[in-house]
Amino acid sequence: MLENTIDKDELIRQLMADRDRLFQENSRLRSSQNMTPEKAQQAYKEQLAAKDTIINKKEALLEKKEARIAQLEKQVDYLKRQLYGGKSERYINPDPQARQLELFEGVDLLPGEKEAAAKAEKEIRSGKEARARRMEKAKKTAVRKALPENLERKIEHVYPEGYNPEEWDLLDGKEPLYTEVLIKEPAKFYVLRTYRHKAIRKADHVIVMADCPVKPIAKSYASSSLLADLMVDMYVDHIPFYRQHKQFERSGIKIPEPTILGWFQEVSGLLMPLHFRLWELMKKTDYLQCDETTLPVVRSDKHKTVKGYLWLVRDPMCGRQYFYWDKGSRSGEVVLKLFSGYQGALQTDGYERYELLDGKKGVILLSCWAHARRKFSDAIKNDKERAESALEQIQLLYEVERQIKDQALSFEDAAKLRVRLAYPIMVRFEKWLVAEHARVIKGSPIEKAILYTYNRFNKLSRYHLDGRYNIDNNGIENAARPVAVGRKNYLFCQNDDTAESTAIIYSFMGCCKAAGVDFRTWMIYFLDHVHDYDEDYTKDIADLLPDNLKAVGLL
Repeated sequence: MLENTIDKDELIRQLMADRDRLFQENSRLRSSQNMTPEKAQQAYKEQLAAKDTIINKKEALLEKKEARIAQLEKQVDYLKRQLYGGKSERYINPDPQARQLELFEGVDLLPGEKEAAAKAEKEIRSGKEARARRMEKAKKTAVRKALPENLERKIEHVYPEGYNPEEWDLLDGKEPLYTEVLIKEPAKFYVLRTYRHKAIRKADHVIVMADCPVKPIAKSYASSSLLADLMVDMYVDHIPFYRQHKQFERSGIKIPEPTILGWFQEVSGLLMPLHFRLWELMKKTDYLQCDETTLPVVRSDKHKTVKGYLWLVRDPMCGRQYFYWDKGSRSGEVVLKLFSGYQGALQTDGYERYELLDGKKGVILLSCWAHARRKFSDAIKNDKERAESALEQIQLLYEVERQIKDQALSFEDAAKLRVRLAYPIMVRFEKWLVAEHARVIKGSPIEKAILYTYNRFNKLSRYHLDGRYNIDNNGIENAARPVAVGRKNYLFCQNDDTAESTAIIYSFMGCCKAAGVDFRTWMIYFLDHVHDYDEDYTKDIADLLPDNLKAVGLL
């Protein structure tokens, strides 16, 4: 018996298909015999046209699929980098001996511009080598740091096995060896009961009763320390309130979850006037950075969670941060409303809504070189030679910034160094962008990177005019990281009020971090003194800002 039996039904289907094909071909031949030569030629042309149409459709479909494949490959590469690759965007040439400047040799530069760029590059590279030698010389072997001296130390003694004071003598004059371990004990809760006594003055027989201590939240048993810990656990350590509720239960303290949420709203309400005052002071400066990040919020009318946007403004000079929530909107109306009346430089990413401010009198827009660098990093697989050449030039600009930081230059000297070293590099780079755009494939990643950089080049190059300006927006992106970590834990805000309260808390958490002040310590001080400003309008509530309290030695 054969191992592979013949499928009779399949054989019949094949025979019928072949017969049908032969019948159709025979019919076509018969009809062509009856045609005139003109009709036969016309039929032949129609067949060719039909075939061309089919081929064109297939080619268009193939191009569409190839574009989709390239897009998916780019997404896969990005996700692989996020999962397994390094997150640093700083470009490091894998082969320091290989030069990426060949493409720059053909740029149409004026003799003076070419000479200035070459001279600046040579000085930048020599400074980089000198800094690398200093760093190599300063490297030391890592040593484990001792435990802080300010911690309480409890002493215990361990003696040799079989030690008896009557039979053994300790070796006097030699300090015994010791080891230290760090001990942690659970948090301690206690209740402070305050008795208010009445007394009568003998002179006039007036009865006086001690005043009730002012509480942060009226008619509440929550102390400043408890409220501060709730905020720290939620927004610094990213422990949602429902998990804190479970922690209290494990400690034998039962605080209803709605009570905790109510305290949170009360604390944010106390912080709101200071939040308004913070923004008033920041708008009076002449250099700010702005960015936005997502914050999911529940919409009761839609019965689902939607993506809202939390705006962040940072003062690079003092580090103050201001988070702003406007019903989750990311529209241009928010940009105009937020920066209404502002006069000065504003550094942003490539979001087009900020362009609404470009024409306003007194506002100067600065762009971010890190975003431009990111575009060329994404284009390396598309055009390795051009992308790495561009990254090499951007790296020279960043090397100038490292020299400024390493030498601790003043703002005035930093601007002079940028004019002398960074500006010639940018002139050469801009002309390279113009020349190379005509040679790359339209719609390719390298073309998008070139267009992105060239369209913003005037805003990218403005940073060299003032030593205070930063080369990129990385400072504000780092300030937005607590929001990214937090939303992975508490997932979403229950409504717009909660999102606005979240913005307020994040604002002062960022201000504390920038001022080098412990957030819990500041929060306790604020809650203990905020009611001092309830009726005395001669006081400025800005005195309670973290950096101001630190400046006068209260924190």
